[in-house]
Amino acid sequence: MKRNIIKIDEAKCTGCGKCIPNCPEGAIQLLDGKARLVSDLCCDGLGACLGHCPEGAITIEEREAVPYDEVQVMGNIIKQGAATVKAHLEHLSSHNQSEFLAQALQVLKQKGVPNPLVSRPQAHGGGCPGSRTQHFAKPEAVASAPIGVRPSQLTHWPVQLHLISPAAPHFEGADLLLAADCTAYALGDFHKDFLKGKALAIACPKLDSEQAVYAEKITALIDEAKINTLTVMIMQVPCCSGLLRLAQAAAGQAKRKIPIKCVVVGIQGDILKEEWV
Repeated sequence: MKRNIIKIDEAKCTGCGKCIPNCPEGAIQLLDGKARLVSDLCCDGLGACLGHCPEGAITIEEREAVPYDEVQVMGNIIKQGAATVKAHLEHLSSHNQSEFLAQALQVLKQKGVPNPLVSRPQAHGGGCPGSRTQHFAKPEAVASAPIGVRPSQLTHWPVQLHLISPAAPHFEGADLLLAADCTAYALGDFHKDFLKGKALAIACPKLDSEQAVYAEKITALIDEAKINTLTVMIMQVPCCSGLLRLAQAAAGQAKRKIPIKCVVVGIQGDILKEEWV
């Protein structure tokens, strides 16, 4: 097949090696005092090494080459450590190579290697606003409120979106509440005010994987289970809005059209917004 791939002008190459650490795939090695492309399989042709050669010896050309193999590349890169894996993933992401990026993440998952692009919560409060550590004291009246028993309004199990079946009878013709994982913990009257009388599914738009499956299930719930309405409950943090976008996209693929309501919960448990969208 013909594809873009790097070309190294041996006459111009001085063997300085500056291009080698700037090839995220490890496709370039120093052999006999010259930088050389060691495998067509490992060169994605995106040219991350361009601009790092002081002699201008590296260019991109279109020629017959074997297909780029992301699976083989990832197998080699994983051996080099987390920093190299991260550099490679960032390279694919910055060049909008979604197909190769998806393959790379799948290899990481299969080998049990953590994704270095997934940010971890930081105690100092940096990073994603949704992961920032915050503390808020509750009023004295809340702390001393009378203790009572309030029955659960949950009518079925399971509730996690990966685990539910759209064919389950409790979804047929139901009003569905699709809630982000954190909402029930933030909202004191979640059961009484929002879950009562509804079927439930929960998901996390930030941490859950294989979200294409979520879209398929929501579409099936609309077309096959013929749910009546869909309420999407999310937290106010930016990453949580992805659940609403996913639900709207899935509803757009459905043959039936149903009303969708969005409820936004503040991190202190107040309702910031409740509207049909």
